[in-house]
Amino acid sequence: MNIGLTGGIASGKSTVSAMLVDKGARLVDADRIAREIVLPGSPVLAQIAERFGHEMLLQDGALDRKRLGAVVFGDEAERKALEGITHPAIRQRMLEQMRSYEQEQPDKLVVVDVPLIYESRMESLFEAVMVVYVPHQVQLERLMKRDSLSPEQAKLRLAAQMDIEEKRLRADYVIYNDQGLEHTAHQIHEFLSHKGLL
Repeated sequence: MNIGLTGGIASGKSTVSAMLVDKGARLVDADRIAREIVLPGSPVLAQIAERFGHEMLLQDGALDRKRLGAVVFGDEAERKALEGITHPAIRQRMLEQMRSYEQEQPDKLVVVDVPLIYESRMESLFEAVMVVYVPHQVQLERLMKRDSLSPEQAKLRLAAQMDIEEKRLRADYVIYNDQGLEHTAHQIHEFLSHKGLL
């Protein structure tokens, strides 16, 4: 079985994916893939520099994430342009990893951690979608603390994603991640035992 794992920014997807991996799941991490496809010398990075300007590159040829983030988080058209460059490459590598894991160990759960499953209309790639949920206010506070952002900066980042409540309503499975790790772990255990994956 494979599932797409998503949630809002700072909802705790990494915590949940780590718990699933501890129980034997194989993980495909879209964020890691997103970092790999923009390594110096990659065709995707060349396209980004061409579209957004060579000042988006650091001295060593790496992507200046902060500078690019400042451009795309405040401007939907620019964000869409960036996604148009990166998403096809991310999707292709993600599907390759999923297929490879499913062939190697067909009895294992394959978890694909994708922050923007719904925004990128990727839900059809998975047998089910699991959303890691925390209430909006908790999400905002965690994001400000985690990334040292002002309330305004944090709200801009949240606004760039689909609302967490809508994701919760669309999900096949919801993991509530606002009542402590033990509560989260219990829900993971319930899900895996219900699916016969323990």
